[in-house]
Amino acid sequence: MPRYDVCIVGCGLVGLAVGRAMTESHPGISMVLLDKEERVAAHQSSHNSGVIHSGLYYRPGSLKAELAFTGAKEMYRLCEETGVGHRRSGKIVVATHPAELPALDELERRGVANGLAGLRRLGRAGIAEIEPAATGIDALHVPEAGVADFSAVASVIAGQLREGGSELLLGHRLTRVNHTTDGAEVVAGEIALKARLMVNCAGLHSDRVAVMAGLRPGIRIIPFRGEYYTLAEEKASLVKTLIYPVPDPRFPFLGVHFTRRFDGTVEVGPNALLALAREQYRGSGADLGDLGDIIGWPGFWRLARRHLGSGARELINSKWRGRYASLARRLVPAVEAADLRPGGVGVRAQAVDRGGRLLDDFVIETAGNTVHVLNAPSPGATASLAIGRHVSRLLAPLL
Repeated sequence: MPRYDVCIVGCGLVGLAVGRAMTESHPGISMVLLDKEERVAAHQSSHNSGVIHSGLYYRPGSLKAELAFTGAKEMYRLCEETGVGHRRSGKIVVATHPAELPALDELERRGVANGLAGLRRLGRAGIAEIEPAATGIDALHVPEAGVADFSAVASVIAGQLREGGSELLLGHRLTRVNHTTDGAEVVAGEIALKARLMVNCAGLHSDRVAVMAGLRPGIRIIPFRGEYYTLAEEKASLVKTLIYPVPDPRFPFLGVHFTRRFDGTVEVGPNALLALAREQYRGSGADLGDLGDIIGWPGFWRLARRHLGSGARELINSKWRGRYASLARRLVPAVEAADLRPGGVGVRAQAVDRGGRLLDDFVIETAGNTVHVLNAPSPGATASLAIGRHVSRLLAPLL
C-alpha cells in the first residue's frame, strides 16, 4: 500500500491551493490528491461568475474577510505570473432605493475596516461616468474587484503540483477512511493508500467526507442552485465592468448582478434556489439520496419556515424570464427579457447548522490527523490561495 505524508480529498481550487501551499512550506513532502471527477475544478470552482471579490461584504475580523482580502491579491499575482486571463475591472454596488442606503453605508464601513483601497461613493453622476447604462441613487465604487478564468487557474496549479512530484488521482471516488495509529488509510474504489494526514476539501460533499472520517459535524451541506443568463451580444456593451445591487443582509447571496467576464461576455445572475441535488446543473434532475439528506436535517426545516416567502419568489423568478429581467432592470433599465440567453448553472455548497442558520464565515475544523474545510462558498475561489496557506499552517504542527 503506497504511503504519503498528506492526502487531499477534492481537486477543486481549495484542494489544489492546499496542495500548492503544502509544497511551498514543506519542500519534498509526499502528497496525493484524490477526486471522483475525471478533471480538476469540475464543480463550484468552474461553475461561478469568475469574479475576484475584494473582501467588501464580510464581517471585519472574520476568517472570510481576512482570507478574501489576502487571497484576492494572491490570485491577481498568480494570474499575472502565469498568463491566466483576468482583468482588474472594479465594480459598483448600486442602491436603487433610499431604504438601501444604510446597508450601503455598512458595506463602505466594512470595506474600509477590511483594508480595501480606493473606495468612493459615486452619486448619480458618478454612476453614469463608470456605467452609463446603469441607474441608481448612489453607489459604492470598489476598484479592487475583478474577474479571472478560474478553470485555467486550477489547471495551472494542477500542472505545478504534478511537476513538483505530487500525484493527482482523478476519477476515484472516496469510499472509506480508516484511522490508524500513524495516520489514515484512505480507500477510493480499487485504490487504497496510507497518509499521515488527510485534508477534506470535498466542497459539495465535505460534510459526508467528514462523517466518513469519523467526525460529527454540526452542519449539513444544503445545495443552492444559481442560474445565470448571458446578455445578448448586441446588448453586451451596456455593461462595462461589474454592477451589483445592495445585498439583502439576511442572506449570504449577493443578488442578481451583471458581470463582464474576462472573455468579454456579460453574465446576468445568479438567483438562489434550493437545489434538488448537490450536482444539479442544467439538464439534470433530483437525486433521492441528496434530497433525503436535505429533508432529514432539522436545520433545513427551520430555515425553510423562516424564509418560505423569499424562497417562493426565487422559484417564480426562475420559471419566468420576465421576472428575472425585471430584477436586472433595477440596475440596467435597457435590459429586456428577450436579451437574456440561457447561461451556466452553479451549485453553492452552503453549510446550515441545526438551528437553521446559513453559516456566513468559512468553517475549517481540525480533528486528530485530519483537517476539514466544511464551509467555503463564495468567495471561496477568490480566497482559495489564502485558504491553502491557512490550512497549511494548521497542518504544520502535525507533520
